[in-house]
Amino acid sequence: MGDDLRLDRELMALALAQARLSLEAGGVPVGAVLAAGREVLAAGHNERVKSGDPVAHGEIACLRNAGRRSSYAGTTLYTTLSPCQMCTGAILLFQIPRVVVGEARTFAGDLDFLRDRGVEIVLLDDPECVAAMQEFQARYPEVWSEDIGGR
Repeated sequence: MGDDLRLDRELMALALAQARLSLEAGGVPVGAVLAAGREVLAAGHNERVKSGDPVAHGEIACLRNAGRRSSYAGTTLYTTLSPCQMCTGAILLFQIPRVVVGEARTFAGDLDFLRDRGVEIVLLDDPECVAAMQEFQARYPEVWSEDIGGR
């Protein structure tokens, strides 16, 4: 395994730990980490259920936790699930150059949309990310449907 893939898997494990925090609270298990190389700049997880905030998706929570930045050049956003349209918009707005996605089976998102706009996409197809979403969908189908499952 190459050094880049090893680092991507290590940082995805941190994002998955964030996702599990959301799952434990009955929320959508999406976690995210923003990093510059090996340096973790921020982490976050979906807080829609916990906070009642409809836009508190994992990627948005992570970016909020990162605070203001003058530039996202050289950063990578790690997310356990393919980004929705809102999170895709944030990635493009902040010009995040690279996104590593844990899985796109339970929600495909539109990774080609990001690729077509110059974002480097790495899809890990991580079985643990898939398992977390499948567990959530089985345990909390009404929350899944409320968020992105019905689309």
